[in-house]
Amino acid sequence: MHKKIQRKDGSVIVLVPHIESKSVTWEIMYKVGSRQETKKINGVSHFIEHLMFKGTKKRHTTKVLSQQLDAVGAEYNAFTTKDHTGYYITTAAAHAELGIDILSDMLLNSTFEKKEMDRERGVIIEELNMRRDNAMIRIDEIFEMVMLRGSSMAWDVGGPHQVIRAIPHEDLIAFKNKYYYPGNMVIGVAGGFDERKVLRLINRYLPVKSFKKKAEIRPVKLTQEAPRIAVEYKHTDQAHLMVGFPGYPHLHRNLDPLILLSTIMGGTMSSRLFLSIREKRGLAYDIRSTTESFEDIGYFVVQGGFDKGRIYEGLEAVRFELDRVKKNGITHSELKMVKDNIRGRLTLRFEKPSTYLSYLLSQEIFTDRMYRLEERLDQLSRVTRDDVNRVARSVIDWKKSNLALIGPYKNKQKFLRVLTERSR
Repeated sequence: MHKKIQRKDGSVIVLVPHIESKSVTWEIMYKVGSRQETKKINGVSHFIEHLMFKGTKKRHTTKVLSQQLDAVGAEYNAFTTKDHTGYYITTAAAHAELGIDILSDMLLNSTFEKKEMDRERGVIIEELNMRRDNAMIRIDEIFEMVMLRGSSMAWDVGGPHQVIRAIPHEDLIAFKNKYYYPGNMVIGVAGGFDERKVLRLINRYLPVKSFKKKAEIRPVKLTQEAPRIAVEYKHTDQAHLMVGFPGYPHLHRNLDPLILLSTIMGGTMSSRLFLSIREKRGLAYDIRSTTESFEDIGYFVVQGGFDKGRIYEGLEAVRFELDRVKKNGITHSELKMVKDNIRGRLTLRFEKPSTYLSYLLSQEIFTDRMYRLEERLDQLSRVTRDDVNRVARSVIDWKKSNLALIGPYKNKQKFLRVLTERSR
């Protein structure tokens, strides 16, 4: 069970008590990410996340801050995405106050010194280099550049090297002040805690301020009438491929059928794509399908790593399986199996209070709603075979396909022919 408390300044508190837990997790999310940036400051959201750990008025350096957390064996980190940024600290329950003390100090009192910012530029660039060298991460970035082009959603969360080197200190501070305010924040606590004590700590370290509503986004509208391809040339033995289509945003009535379709196609080791591409044809070690949804848009995608000499065969095999499900649909037994699978996986996943907390916070920050696990499972259970088949026919549209590739290829035409040939 969880509890939601709406505060007068627009911030929201989410409590996930778990009496048997010996730890407490504090997590705070802000509704801000790279989609709110301009090209001049692309990467600033991620930059701010880094600088939150560089010292506060009370804890002057990274060393002081980290030593206090390390001394009690705490786990702590942060993350930045296209539409939200999060910070968390987990400690033993006996040190719960230290967690919110340090987390609030970072978020409210970080000094953002210019010398620290200039020093961190090189660190961030090396992080970006590391991500670029990891093909399984990089392929996601290339795909979204193709799929979401024409909007800030297509930009890399970390930003280009030249921008990271040049972002002015005053622009970073201005961006932080624009989006880091209580009404744009969700405060979460999970684990073994006393509710009254926790609420007193929140009011002490994160006092109620003046009201301001949550930040709004500029909606993205996807318009596409022909396939799009992006190839990043790289001399590798294994080529990486990602092909996908526009999907659905949060709260869309078709999102749940698409999630079930994606799981049937490539969400398990008994899925259609896994059995066909890996087990039957031996084309790939890793093959999967997933969905991604945002506040206003979403997509369905298939991803795999193939031998560089069999990449065309791999793409053709993926198309064959997608066309087959579009034409013939799924079976009743597949629908039952996927519902049971998701029920089991979500139940296991949300046994950990901190994981359940993150799930609830992301729901609240984007939809102003929070569904309990049982409610979410009930929603999925009501999806019918006709719903999934209808969504398959609608989403799998090769005129709106997007293909990203990493490998030793320079000619796009052979790939384009696979995407434009008539459905078999």
